[in-house]
Amino acid sequence: QVQLVESGGGSVQTGGSLRLSCAASGSIFGINVMGWYRQAPGKQRELVATITARGTTNYGNFVKGRFIISRDGAKTTVYLQMNSLKPEDTAVYYCRCIKTSALGQNDYWGQGTQVTVSS
Repeated sequence: QVQLVESGGGSVQTGGSLRLSCAASGSIFGINVMGWYRQAPGKQRELVATITARGTTNYGNFVKGRFIISRDGAKTTVYLQMNSLKPEDTAVYYCRCIKTSALGQNDYWGQGTQVTVSS
């Protein structure tokens, strides 16, 4: 099992910045992809950004250069630097990781952290 603990959410005004962190613990061997997803009220969960163990990144179309995903050297913590925040970025942000083992592939989710952007 893998546990993911997010931190760094909060409330900011339009144009502000926040940095989210997600630390993985437990059976972390084999974790490849880590990333962030978000879900706003009444909307489906959507991709924000992912990063592989080799550092390959992928971003949702709405990011448009405003967010940067990174990972620490131990590959167990992932960060999301969010700049130029807009009210439409308001959502619960979830951390996710994908782990590969001899038994196959599993994904794990954190509990979510609220991000609120006010105009």
